[in-house]
Amino acid sequence: MSVYDNKPERFLEKLHTAEVLNLSSDLLCAGYEFGKWRCEPFAFHLAEWLPDYALPEEELRVNHANSLVKINQAAVRVYTSAKYEKRGEAGEIALHAVCRDFFGTIPISPRVFYKSASNDVVKAFDMVHARVSDGKPVEIWLGESKLYADGASAISEAISSIRAHIEGGFLANEKILLGPQIPKTTPRYEEISAMFKKQASLDVLLNNAVFAVGILCDSISAKKAKKRDAHYIAGAKGELASLARAVTNSGLTAQLRLVLIYVPLASKDALVKAFDARLKGLQ
Repeated sequence: MSVYDNKPERFLEKLHTAEVLNLSSDLLCAGYEFGKWRCEPFAFHLAEWLPDYALPEEELRVNHANSLVKINQAAVRVYTSAKYEKRGEAGEIALHAVCRDFFGTIPISPRVFYKSASNDVVKAFDMVHARVSDGKPVEIWLGESKLYADGASAISEAISSIRAHIEGGFLANEKILLGPQIPKTTPRYEEISAMFKKQASLDVLLNNAVFAVGILCDSISAKKAKKRDAHYIAGAKGELASLARAVTNSGLTAQLRLVLIYVPLASKDALVKAFDARLKGLQ
């Protein structure tokens, strides 16, 4: 049994899924309690995923004697900066959690290990996972997460980031960087590591890649709602459709397979503040 078979209990609820050509779009919701959006519970859930997000497989053997130390190590690796307002790690952890929980992926290269110091901002994929299913080709899930106040800006930046990865020669360098980090205990390791070798064509990697785009942003529907009712869901679905149109219009779906994950927020600033408080309390 792999350590990755153990996951925190599901918190987000999937409200809607749509598929068009090479784009799958998913709407997930943190829900409401007593007429208020569940900001603090969402921040707590993100903290639950800290070890899975920040620690490699060999460090995830946790028991009652070392659990607090492991959580502390994970929290420190995320960031220790006092200036948390513009940091996007809460969004990265949310994307990591959704892909692990809803799509059954496993990490093959924790992003925090790109960093030379815990507060560095890293120009790399926000997530590198694999999805391994019996009888099916391995999928490499490459993630871009945007935690913004404005959804239009978030999806625009995500599209620009993906284009930079595939058009700027960046992917070739990142492939070489990622390869040696893949744990040899990863299921179908030889098959996965072969895609990341310098001699392998980038076409092989792209043909097996799924680009997961996580958008967490302020939502008019989430701000106005008092509960997860039909009116809220209809509004949030409209916001998701707008994001999906931007991806389709970008032309990326002609080249790549994409999964768009939208989590509407009543307040991006409130979530970042609540997550930072949780993180600092564990450091």
